[in-house]
Amino acid sequence: MSFMTMLTKKFSLPGKEDALPGRAEAIVPSEPHFVNGKPLDRPYPEGTKTVLFGMGCFWGAERLFWQIPGVYVTAVGYAGGYTENPTYHETCTGRTGHTEAVLVAYDPAVVSLMDLLKVFWENHDPTQGMRQGNDTGTQYRSAVYVNSSDDLALAESTKDAYQAALASGGVTSGITTEIRELDTFFFAEDYHQQYLAKNPGGYCGIGGTGVACPTGLGPAA
Repeated sequence: MSFMTMLTKKFSLPGKEDALPGRAEAIVPSEPHFVNGKPLDRPYPEGTKTVLFGMGCFWGAERLFWQIPGVYVTAVGYAGGYTENPTYHETCTGRTGHTEAVLVAYDPAVVSLMDLLKVFWENHDPTQGMRQGNDTGTQYRSAVYVNSSDDLALAESTKDAYQAALASGGVTSGITTEIRELDTFFFAEDYHQQYLAKNPGGYCGIGGTGVACPTGLGPAA
């Protein structure tokens, strides 16, 4: 494979027919959450909602969310692509279509989706396309995946609000975040789960634009 072909695969999403096939066997978490001891997989308590965030490397992104009151549990994995039950190494090839994602299961009576979206927008650069900082490739793209039309409308409205805030803050690039309804999530390998709690000195690529997200998120904010 030529160098230019490898670059193309790194920065462009594959079609379904070009994606790696994956496998029938899923990666199943073998341990509870390293920080709070709760099971990573469903069933979650009644009333719990979920959302998936892609913010670049999922290690640092996950740590942001497990510290928020009202978040029941977090986990890292892969979402947004075609390959069934992918591995980390497959995802890094750019041939699965997946991005590194953080699953956030939360109690909406304690923390709202809007609160979580504020953390999302402010803690990465959503204008960078198929990269986040020095991490390059389709698996580092910015994404919000929700599982209802109401949540989709809210996420889209916060995107508009943050785009306006970026412009006011002097950031001229457009937001490239992928926002859609999707609840298919494939767990990453155990060693990735809560990585920065297990490895406090580990790599964390999280960094925002420095522009605050409006408190009253909405198109007119």
